[in-house]
Amino acid sequence: MAQQEKNWDTSYEWKIILLLSITFGLVGLDRFVLPIILGSPNSTMAADLKLTPQDGGTLAGYLGMAWGISAFVMGYMADKVGRRAVLVPAILVFSLMSAFSGMAGSLTALVLVRVIMGIAEGPVASTGVAVAVEASKPARRGMNNGIFQCMISLFGLALAPIIATRLLESHSWKSVFMLVGAPGVIVAIIMWFVVREPLKRADTGHGTGGAPFMSMFGHRNAKVAPLTLICAMGGIFVIAAMLTAYLTAPVGAGLGLDAVTAGNVFSAVGIGGCIGQFAMPALSDIIGRKLSTLASYILAAVFLYFFTQAGPENTTTLWVLLFFASLFNFAALAILAGPVAAEAAPPGMLASMAGFVIFAGEFVGGGAAPMIATRIAGGEYGLKGVLYFAISGLVVSFIVALFLKETAPRKTGAA
Repeated sequence: MAQQEKNWDTSYEWKIILLLSITFGLVGLDRFVLPIILGSPNSTMAADLKLTPQDGGTLAGYLGMAWGISAFVMGYMADKVGRRAVLVPAILVFSLMSAFSGMAGSLTALVLVRVIMGIAEGPVASTGVAVAVEASKPARRGMNNGIFQCMISLFGLALAPIIATRLLESHSWKSVFMLVGAPGVIVAIIMWFVVREPLKRADTGHGTGGAPFMSMFGHRNAKVAPLTLICAMGGIFVIAAMLTAYLTAPVGAGLGLDAVTAGNVFSAVGIGGCIGQFAMPALSDIIGRKLSTLASYILAAVFLYFFTQAGPENTTTLWVLLFFASLFNFAALAILAGPVAAEAAPPGMLASMAGFVIFAGEFVGGGAAPMIATRIAGGEYGLKGVLYFAISGLVVSFIVALFLKETAPRKTGAA
């Protein structure tokens, strides 16, 4: 073990984590900028394409389902044909689809573009987890996965509202989509020259190999993690898709905040999510994956409940409650989709395992949950019912997570 640590290529470890962080940040920016552009008073997108707020939820749902299926399928392919062959084309395609979103002339065209974007973004998540784990010393797995995964919140939910609203002051909505897609092309080129294939990182214990496909489901966490992640994803994407409507809807239906104030409150989702996705996976390296996940779920549910009880008169209170609800909700996602998935994988199937866990969370939580929430919002319970739906999912996920098996190297003695 001492010799392995002595020979560890720390330089490659930090270079690849930096590149993955930028890439996943761009994924978040391209994914979450659409509802911001759609709802901005400086954008004519809704009028030009005749879109409603419900269409925003539908678009998020289709993208999430495509993301989930692709994360699994292309993660499996990455284990078979290599990381670069999957990761680099995926980055190029999702960047182009962001630009093409600005060229869509109808809801049907936009749905098609966003589905293709989801197909391209899915493998960035699953293959990215594999590349991060293969580059990381075991004792830093949680921290490194947290660093790169937190960027989707920082770019997509904290910076995207600022970037999009500023650009919309001087650019059309079509131009904004094209501008945010451009950096991905440069990152893809750099990634091609930096990423190493698993056979060159054999000391991680994962590489290409002949493990039977069904062996992927042998570990208990391979069954528990996908089930519990569904609920974490459901909470996150329901909030991302529907929270702005709740904040700005007239008092009674929502909180009646003006667009600028609502945007300031919503920034808590991105900032809290970013910190949670970094801090809790890093903490899970020390206190364990299971305890970190359980604490994250129950605290997310508590803070989100108190948020539903808060009124519009104190926006600082709203921000703080939403900050902590998002911090712990995103923390659970990062732990389960990153280190828990990686440590449940048999040799040679790391990206496949990460992809399967992400598939379950994205397809149901990121895909179906926003669509269900849209129906709830239009029914008897309204927009507040949507938030109760998210809270219920977090409570269920806590119960399921009780069955997780501890796998953190420091807790099992494998570090």
